[in-house]
Amino acid sequence: MFTFLFVACAASATGLAQADAPLVAESDGQAASLGYRADASKVDKAKYPRFASGQQCANCTLYQGKAEAKSGPCSIFAGKQVAAIGWCSAYNKKA
Repeated sequence: MFTFLFVACAASATGLAQADAPLVAESDGQAASLGYRADASKVDKAKYPRFASGQQCANCTLYQGKAEAKSGPCSIFAGKQVAAIGWCSAYNKKA
């Protein structure tokens, strides 16, 4: 029983920590290397020809935020959030 309570508390605290996490900066080393843009409409299409209109973090498999949220956690950027309307070259469309 104590194990269950510990796991439940840890999961709850992790959710709170992610909700308070800062947004990843486009200038962040990892973000820059992936071409992250907080606004997908500003992606350099010549540099990232794989980008297609309609692709954004909110409909990527790596995005862990709620559908209606303006930002949320991404499994690529640990401890940080990405803009729901953002994009990076690791984009992978949700099924």
